[in-house]
Amino acid sequence: MTVTDSPAKPRPGSLLYSAYAWTVFVLCLTVAFAGAALLPGLERRRRWVSYFARLFFRLAGIRTEIRGLENLPAGHCVVVANHASYLDGPILQAFLPPRFTYVIKSEMQKVPAAGFMLKRIGSRFVERFNATARTRDTRSLLRAADSGEALGFFPEGTFQLEPGLGRFRSGAFMTAVKSEVPLVPVVIHGSRWILPAETFLARHGRLTLDILPPVAPGDPEFAKHKAVAAVARERMLAVLEEPDLLART
Repeated sequence: MTVTDSPAKPRPGSLLYSAYAWTVFVLCLTVAFAGAALLPGLERRRRWVSYFARLFFRLAGIRTEIRGLENLPAGHCVVVANHASYLDGPILQAFLPPRFTYVIKSEMQKVPAAGFMLKRIGSRFVERFNATARTRDTRSLLRAADSGEALGFFPEGTFQLEPGLGRFRSGAFMTAVKSEVPLVPVVIHGSRWILPAETFLARHGRLTLDILPPVAPGDPEFAKHKAVAAVARERMLAVLEEPDLLART
């Protein structure tokens, strides 16, 4: 099984597994939500939510391998990851250190329960369609990075059923360059198989996170955010095992 496998007809037992996985997810989400609502302190809330995110994957029988953890700087940085599934946010929350603040599309604020919990763990929201609001949000992210926050982005902004790496939005790369912090590419393998776009049928599978070498201040490419984005994209495609969707345009 590879991450490029396309959705197929349900196999025997797949409906039962999907029902089990969703039941576990709802239970873990409920307890995570309660802790996020009631616990004092941002770090404590983040650790609580991260624990139950990891617990979900463990109880769902989804084995996870993390490779390249040594590439993650101890200090603040910007992480960018490919986006293939609704699982990707919980994956990063579960398996990256809880110090990360995740940058999420503003529409998620309107999702009941999830929007509230994301706010309680310090997520930052960005407007994708209103230019004035987007500029305001970019300035807020720069202040956050300058103050020492570690930020996580999905620079594609969204995901689709078709495998491949889509166009990157510039926000993550501008934030890293202007704040002079390392930018770390991360590749998520397996989430597209487990929960593809356009379906709620969860499938059993494995996850791998590749944390790749950072593009850091002092590197020749770091002078311009477009060059940083190009290097990050090249490193991600080298291990992603999915096509570059920009190659068709």
